[in-house]
Amino acid sequence: MEDYFEIFRLNMKFYREQRKMSQSQLAIGADCTNGLIGQIEAGTTKPSFDRIINIAAALKIHPADLFLRNASTTVANTKEILREKLLPQIETFIEREL
Repeated sequence: MEDYFEIFRLNMKFYREQRKMSQSQLAIGADCTNGLIGQIEAGTTKPSFDRIINIAAALKIHPADLFLRNASTTVANTKEILREKLLPQIETFIEREL
């Protein structure tokens, strides 16, 4: 079984650094202490569900992205591909066959 906490903490740090945020800035945005953010990133404390939501909001990402990097982007891209590529083919098929 995958270690979801390990993935979470690495993704949290990735997005924090990508946004050039310090642990203190993330803590302020997530309404928690700097120490808690440090403990989460160090792997010594696991966040609650509400804290995960607050961290994601502070990072301006979907909470799923903390468990599967770019999950929300991947879903959006998949939907766009389906709309652009598959729908026209379905419409053509319907017109031809019906």
